[in-house]
Amino acid sequence: SRSRPGSRPPHPLFTTFDGITATTCDLPVEFLKTERHVNIRRLWYPPQPREQVPHSHRRPGEASQATVLCGSNDSEVGCGGRQTLARSHGTTTLRNPREAQRVEMGRCAVAAVVTLWVLPISLVVNHVVPEPYMDEIFHIPQAQRCCRGDFRSWDPMITTPPGLYYLSLAYIGAAFPGISFMKASSIILEPCSTSVLRSTNGVLAIMCSIIIYDILIHLRPKISDRRATIYAICIALYPVHWFFTFLYYTDVASVTAVLAMYLASLKGHHWISSLLGATAIFIRQTNVIWMLFITSNAAMDYAEALYGRYYVQSDDSEVSFVENDVAPKKSGFQTMTRLRRKAQHSTNSICPSVYERKGSSRKDTPVAGLFNEVLSILLKMWYSKWELLISFTPFVLVLAAFMTFVFWNGSIVLGAKEDHVVSPHFAQIMYFGLVSAAATAPMHFSLSQFTCFLHAFWKKRSLHVLQWLTVLIAGFVTVHIFSIAHPYLLADNRHYTFYFWRKIIHAHWTMKYLLVPLYIYSWFSIISILVKSKGKIWALLFFLACTAVLIPAPLIEFRYYTIPIIFFILNSQIDDNIYWLLIAVLFLAVNFFTMLMFLLRPFHWPHEPGIQRFIW
Repeated sequence: SRSRPGSRPPHPLFTTFDGITATTCDLPVEFLKTERHVNIRRLWYPPQPREQVPHSHRRPGEASQATVLCGSNDSEVGCGGRQTLARSHGTTTLRNPREAQRVEMGRCAVAAVVTLWVLPISLVVNHVVPEPYMDEIFHIPQAQRCCRGDFRSWDPMITTPPGLYYLSLAYIGAAFPGISFMKASSIILEPCSTSVLRSTNGVLAIMCSIIIYDILIHLRPKISDRRATIYAICIALYPVHWFFTFLYYTDVASVTAVLAMYLASLKGHHWISSLLGATAIFIRQTNVIWMLFITSNAAMDYAEALYGRYYVQSDDSEVSFVENDVAPKKSGFQTMTRLRRKAQHSTNSICPSVYERKGSSRKDTPVAGLFNEVLSILLKMWYSKWELLISFTPFVLVLAAFMTFVFWNGSIVLGAKEDHVVSPHFAQIMYFGLVSAAATAPMHFSLSQFTCFLHAFWKKRSLHVLQWLTVLIAGFVTVHIFSIAHPYLLADNRHYTFYFWRKIIHAHWTMKYLLVPLYIYSWFSIISILVKSKGKIWALLFFLACTAVLIPAPLIEFRYYTIPIIFFILNSQIDDNIYWLLIAVLFLAVNFFTMLMFLLRPFHWPHEPGIQRFIW
């Protein structure tokens, strides 16, 4: 490729051992290997953006796909990058009519099943608990003031923006078209009654289940429609999300907006995704972190779709490099070049099977280390910075507007600022690991997962013993110094977090230390599953997003864990039917228990009038 007449100059990424140059799709990659490591010698100069095949030149059945030209080759896979480009930028393959019909039927099936539990349980909840309860005593009166057209008054105890109230107004306006012509009187409050406002979340829960279904079939194109339907229904049963479907809280609206933003981003509709991100932030401020998480992944996919994906794989004895994580399906077109030195199998991964994707005989994720991966993607993003800036400007505008609000408001929360001060609650991230592992226990506490853990530990036991000692010491220091007991947590025995703190974490002074190994194992299992399905960088960004959302929150709230847990389940790509069955049974059992406790086990406080109920 260097000497071919008319070819453009090569753009080296790395220079390595003995000057050997490997060329894939006219993008040479050179490596320089020292005795014990790989050194980055030369940076990557940006290649010309790859050409998209004109519509008239596409082969039959390729009308909606973007084909990449590599030199003179025009392949069905196109450097292995066409699938990524199509999937990342909204040019996914058009389904044939029969397949599209099955997808529509799957959406309808998911919506129908969710409706079957939303309607009757909503009726029961509204009958047994007709008056606003818990945080509803703040949200419902505020929404009713909006119904009367009073948008200036604000309850100082409400910490979140008014996004949920405006969604309710839009929903009520659609359900009661004549309401906008009514005068401000008591009749307007009838459509804005407690039961009607609660039904907003019922409708959003149905929409959310459909979005979950669409995300599943987008992330996993080979999944059957029946499995996607079952998995979507199972995820919609996640207990905390399911429970607040029947009350007027911000949780269901927040999850729906974030997942809709995620789906739009996966399809490459960045303007729509940014608008949904603004909506999510307007419902709950911490959703700005999930917008950044989604945007970061979309930007990486965009850069890799432009310039291909080059991975470096190295340890003391082996070096290889591959292009793109999509294996070629067409013979005669080389999308992967490998240079290997035969030696002992590398074990840089947490688990030997972590990087082996189903349906692939090779390892798609490099073992050169996270640093090389991060550097590689940062270089690609740097050399595609103008394309990224143009494509992702909407997210920049939303982020700038949010930062302006925080500066003007003086805090991220609107009301009760003194009770929601940002604090270094590092133990919160450990609680999340335990709760999320418990919520998806079949994935984490199975024989195969334990075997994977023991195998990885034993293979490099001297190194892993040192690593575990370091992590354990950090964990002990974290729970000893950074365990925060918020006054709301200690004073309110209506929340299950009160019993989580009192009966588990503080059952004995030694318990918070004895739980540290379980916290660490839970996070090990979460990260290993995500690395296997999504890669190291995705797992790192997920961990950083979780820490950014949870650590500043002084109050332990299971509701804060809903979005990251759903993200984890969606991207875990677990196909074992037994696991999904056990998770569904677990969710159903927890939902049955919590709803019975809420409806049938009321109690009274001697110092406060009214009926009290157990709640998440």
